[in-house]
Amino acid sequence: MRKLHLLVFLISILSVEAQNVSSPSKTISLNFKLSSDGKPTYSVSYKTKPIVKESSLGIVIKESKSLENNFRIDSIGQKSFNETWQPVLGEQSNIKNSYNEMTVALSQPSTDRRINIIFRVFDEGIAFRYEFPKQKNLNYFIISEEKSQFNLVGNHKAFWIPGDYDSQEYAYNETKLSEIDNSKLDLNNGIGVKTIASSFRVQSPLMMKSADGIYINVFEAAVVNYPIMHLDVDTKNFGLTSNLVPNAIGDKAYLQAPCVSPWRTIMMSDDAREIVSSKMILNLNEPSKIEDTSWIKPMKYVGVWWEMHVGKSTWDYAGSQNAQNAADGSLKPSGKHGATTENTKRYIDFAAKNGFDGVLVEGWNVGWEDWFGNWKEEVFDFTTPYPDYNLKEINDYAKSKGVKMIMHHETSGSVANYERHLDRALNLMKDYGYPAAKSGYVGRIIPRGEFHDGQTMVNHFNFVARRFTDYKLMVNSHESSRPTGYSRTYPNYIAAEAARGNEFNAWSVGNPPMHETILPFTRLLGGPMDYTPGIFEIKMSYYDKTKTEQVHTTLAKQLALYVTMYSPLQMAADLPENYERYADAFQFIKDVAVDWQDSKYLEAEPGDYLTVVRKEKNGERWFLGAITDENARKTEIKLDFLTPNKKYQAIIYQDGTDADWKNNPKSYAIKTIEVTSKSKIKLNLSNGGGTAISFKPIN
Repeated sequence: MRKLHLLVFLISILSVEAQNVSSPSKTISLNFKLSSDGKPTYSVSYKTKPIVKESSLGIVIKESKSLENNFRIDSIGQKSFNETWQPVLGEQSNIKNSYNEMTVALSQPSTDRRINIIFRVFDEGIAFRYEFPKQKNLNYFIISEEKSQFNLVGNHKAFWIPGDYDSQEYAYNETKLSEIDNSKLDLNNGIGVKTIASSFRVQSPLMMKSADGIYINVFEAAVVNYPIMHLDVDTKNFGLTSNLVPNAIGDKAYLQAPCVSPWRTIMMSDDAREIVSSKMILNLNEPSKIEDTSWIKPMKYVGVWWEMHVGKSTWDYAGSQNAQNAADGSLKPSGKHGATTENTKRYIDFAAKNGFDGVLVEGWNVGWEDWFGNWKEEVFDFTTPYPDYNLKEINDYAKSKGVKMIMHHETSGSVANYERHLDRALNLMKDYGYPAAKSGYVGRIIPRGEFHDGQTMVNHFNFVARRFTDYKLMVNSHESSRPTGYSRTYPNYIAAEAARGNEFNAWSVGNPPMHETILPFTRLLGGPMDYTPGIFEIKMSYYDKTKTEQVHTTLAKQLALYVTMYSPLQMAADLPENYERYADAFQFIKDVAVDWQDSKYLEAEPGDYLTVVRKEKNGERWFLGAITDENARKTEIKLDFLTPNKKYQAIIYQDGTDADWKNNPKSYAIKTIEVTSKSKIKLNLSNGGGTAISFKPIN
């Protein structure tokens, strides 16, 4: 009897005693405890400063008692982990993964159910996830809500976009947390499908800065078989609560134990460079499941694409005629179709001449006459070209020039149709030697009622990456849910859009000059982005004098984006003739690498500026990119990243003295100097401007 009392006493003590786990450097500390009613809570501090005050955790299961309270602690275990791994493609050749972990095993006596909460504490932040062990009273179950809280300690400055279940293609807002309100936004922004269900809901990753200079980022990692997490904001108390994107009937996730949720992450530092350079999101994903990765290669490409955005040509072959008539061959050409055999060969010649790896062609396949806005199930078959596009002739020609063709699969949101045709589409790619495809999901989703960010679509995007793996093909998704590090597990998921890209500058209000200074702190934390930089003809009035739209950067900043916006798949997005008119500036795009052995973030401030330098993989060249927002900026950069006792030729592509993103965006200057690791370079960035530099060793 005495032993039984002792056991009960120990469990009682364990149930209320706080448990702590710290980062390897002891900079970050996480505290866990159960509240008086058995609710799991945690808090986080950075250098003894509170970052997240006591916040509760829990899961609501449909038609059942929730896993939120009345818990007891069965056990607590801690361990440390330290490794260095090598990504197939990346910003650096070696990535360190080091953390301390605490697993809290909880049971709920009233339901005889168990749940584990796993905490990992890195030097740059913390992560936690829910684990559902195999058990008698929890097998198949439906999640109605996730009650993860992030109760912040102040009214931080925040960089945010609305919690839209269907799109991330927004320009960022910079306000206090207390000022977040979607109802006050101008939504005439060029986005075709929007689903904003709350005025006080934002998307993660949410980047913030406290009044005392602490940078905080709330995000998630390893979203697999689960919906995307948005954040409900308490604008009075500065708290955030997880909001899971529902499916067509309102449920959030269908699961079977044993299983886990995605990681919920909080990064923190008093140095913005540590946030933007963090690999924590990648580290929280599983290692690569692809044994032979020799076929996964970086690519630099051009394509029949921007000319449609600027109105020079069209995706469709026959104008407004109905695409359903294509089957009987009755479509009549409009004369403006961009994806013709002749035009594609022109791009192939340009790619071959300038050393590009590939050519993308959009609008090559039948169906573009009424592809958007009709919620139409049968749109594209992904195998039938228009009459003026000869697949075999084009691919034979590209092969003779040493150029790879990149396939385009626009689904128009009809996911069911794409999955039915997927294997035939991939077989076609293999037959013609395509190494990669760009997929698109513009429009409302079919199955009808599903959202781009729900569990069904997350599973689809991940399935496509896995299916492409079976064929040894790479995929670059557009209009997908934003990445959360899955490219570590399937590195053939080479890039994604999933944010407001460069294309919006051609036909909408565009992207403000600060946009590209924020994306590396938000969207790019989850994986590489196909931003499609390199626009030289900045103002759309060049193509149509009635147009007022333009790219909101200088030409030099477009060059710098090849370094600041990481992707192993980079497009020279402008028209060949525009590059030929500015051949000296185009040289940087030809030279810049797309896969790296080292990256260093020299300067960083979200919403203001970013300076990055990277060393090419398997080479000795370095490339620097520096960008600013709407404000001009002067800075001085030390070149101590260069190899000591070596001389380098530095080619500097900079804003002209009279450059301005709005009034004189194409003013640039190029100069060449000799430097060493002891040198310093002064940078002068114009409003909305940038600088790009290539460093080549002098033998």
